[in-house]
Amino acid sequence: MTFLVHLHNAVFSRVEAAAPAVMPTLARLIFAATLLMYYINSGLLKFGDGIAGLFSPSLSAYASIFPKAFEAAGYDVSQMSTFHWAVALAGTWAEIILPVLIVIGLFTRIAALGMVVFVVVQSFVDIYGHGIAASDIGSWFDGLPTGLIVDQRAFWVFLLLFLVFRGAGPLSADRLLSARRAEAVPA
Repeated sequence: MTFLVHLHNAVFSRVEAAAPAVMPTLARLIFAATLLMYYINSGLLKFGDGIAGLFSPSLSAYASIFPKAFEAAGYDVSQMSTFHWAVALAGTWAEIILPVLIVIGLFTRIAALGMVVFVVVQSFVDIYGHGIAASDIGSWFDGLPTGLIVDQRAFWVFLLLFLVFRGAGPLSADRLLSARRAEAVPA
């Protein structure tokens, strides 16, 4: 029995020592594999046509972000306020920029925190704006891990909060920048 305890301690002390390097990098890899293209594709649908579309949200942007207000405006963009335009444009850009920053590991903690806020707002809009059914929302501790909002997005937020607390890891632009800063500071 003592042998098993020593073997356990020897193996898992090495695993634990590797965790600060492996876990943040793995978290960013999992984010890239599961959520990066989801958010980029969603964001790209929200831009208008041509180069000017980069500053002009599409009908899809208003319908996704402000479903009830856009319906009340008769789906007429000219009836939407400057506030609606600014939020739609900022949300569209954030939906593309924040995931890319996370994947390359640049300003990772801030980008991950921004994505946590984004996921919370996205969930709120899905529930109250788009009227997602209670069965699709889900519920914790119900024995069914299939809720699109409560269950699924809890994992998204956990992954993002891990990056907020632990940073991007050694294979990141953040690490390169901190190493350059350390070299630039005289001893």
